Amino acid sequence: MRTNFHVAVLAALALGYSTLALAASKIQHWQAPSGAQVYFVENHDLPMLDVEVEFAAGSGFDSAEKSGLAGFTHAMLDLGAEGMSEDDIARKLADIGAQMGGQFDADRAAIVLRTLSSAAERNQALDIMARVLQRPLFPEAVLAREKTRLIAALKEAETKPESIASKAFNKDVFGAHPYGLSPAGEIATVEKLQRGDLENFYSSHYGAKSAVVALMGDVSRAEAEAIAQNLTEQLPPGGASRRIAQVVMQTSSSEQRIPHPATQSHILIGAPGMARNDPDYYPLYVGNYILGGGGFVSRLMHEVREKRGMAYSVYSYFVPMQQPGVFQIGLQTKKEQANEALQMVRATLREFIAKGVTEKELLAAKQNIVNGFPLRIDSNKKILDYLSVIGFYNLPLTYMDDFTGKVEKVTAAQIHDAFKRRVNPDVMATVIVGAPDEKAAVILAPAENTPLEQAAARQAGAAK
Repeated sequence: MRTNFHVAVLAALALGYSTLALAASKIQHWQAPSGAQVYFVENHDLPMLDVEVEFAAGSGFDSAEKSGLAGFTHAMLDLGAEGMSEDDIARKLADIGAQMGGQFDADRAAIVLRTLSSAAERNQALDIMARVLQRPLFPEAVLAREKTRLIAALKEAETKPESIASKAFNKDVFGAHPYGLSPAGEIATVEKLQRGDLENFYSSHYGAKSAVVALMGDVSRAEAEAIAQNLTEQLPPGGASRRIAQVVMQTSSSEQRIPHPATQSHILIGAPGMARNDPDYYPLYVGNYILGGGGFVSRLMHEVREKRGMAYSVYSYFVPMQQPGVFQIGLQTKKEQANEALQMVRATLREFIAKGVTEKELLAAKQNIVNGFPLRIDSNKKILDYLSVIGFYNLPLTYMDDFTGKVEKVTAAQIHDAFKRRVNPDVMATVIVGAPDEKAAVILAPAENTPLEQAAARQAGAAK
């Protein structure tokens, strides 16, 4: 009964919203004796604690020879730690209704914990987290099992059009840069990974001095200080650089058409976009909301879906990373209209860059972004996510408070200028998986010399 009670309480709290107002989200920051950077918001509205510890250990730190190593190391952390098997870890967390998981991308790898804040439950949960972070075992038998499972998943992904498109697209956009590697790795590279590889990566990238600890919830500052130190004081020395190699911006276009029996064509278009600390962040962010980030109110959705019914969904987004992450436009459409849909997307993008946004579009976008922002910080977990981003990318502690004000200050002229300088439709990668049968071969050519680009330019000119 005790176990069921705690599980039920935590589940209910996970659905509940924090009443913490944005103005009251005072972020406390310090460096732990271990060297870890700590970011903490104290809030006693709910009897729970959320903790995230992250490292510069994402797939951007992989090499082509050992692609998948970073993700595999991260996945193995909670599958056996000093004094506990993976079953022990799962059972002990379930006994107290705690939840532990992870976050992983090209820049970051993190372990995340949610627990009740009462001392007994909290201490047991944090002890498990500390062991997982500081004393993982990487058991040989589990490693072999997980390697087999991962290879099977990679083989399955090779049959799925969305996976094929994403893999080919990232490679075309980033070339030999680590951002272009598959986060899960390749079958050939994963097969060669050994326990020693994981141990070496862990020792190099999971050091205390590179750790960022985010805490949100029902503990005091003194308790938060003790928690952060206990979670990081026995981490390995580390020493690997936190910096990812510089992304080389594209100077030419490519178009790759990959045959697939799917009934729809999967189309991706894009190029390296912006970094997290980019000076053009807000003009590009607001501008993209108008272009393709705002759902049914976006230009792409209006032109491609509403006016022509070519796709159920079409979108665009920037992925701001340590280095410029991808700017991507994507859609799925019937094979027989893939070429026409691609022309329309390119034409819409060209017109957007050439003419900019209207004041009416800008006002609507600002209202939607500003009015929707409270929903992005309405729970402890969401605030924890922001704390981690602020800490990892060294953003101002006032980032959440400043966000809506900076959005409000964006002008149409700034959007026009930023997109003209930063988004060039003539130097983008295009990948079509499930291409029309008559053009199923792989094509690599400058986009400005293709009939599709010429048609798009003509449509853009007509729209003016």
